[in-house]
Amino acid sequence: MDKEMKFEEAMTALEEITDALESGTLTLDESIAAYERAVKLVKLCNERLSAVEAKVKMLTENESGEITATDFITKNAD
Repeated sequence: MDKEMKFEEAMTALEEITDALESGTLTLDESIAAYERAVKLVKLCNERLSAVEAKVKMLTENESGEITATDFITKNAD
């Protein structure tokens, strides 16, 4: 898999794999290969999202009206 693949390309490929798996037309071997590719694509997408999340800053206004940049924090759904 190309590590240079864009996030959007990986998402499109995931959608295509999902459609193919849901169609029921793939052989067992094709289904396993598609699933393995999907797992790699999900990993790639998660890595890209984590990298972007680390770069995102949230602009906030404090009580004195000053605008500051703070790290964007997400809460895990766990």
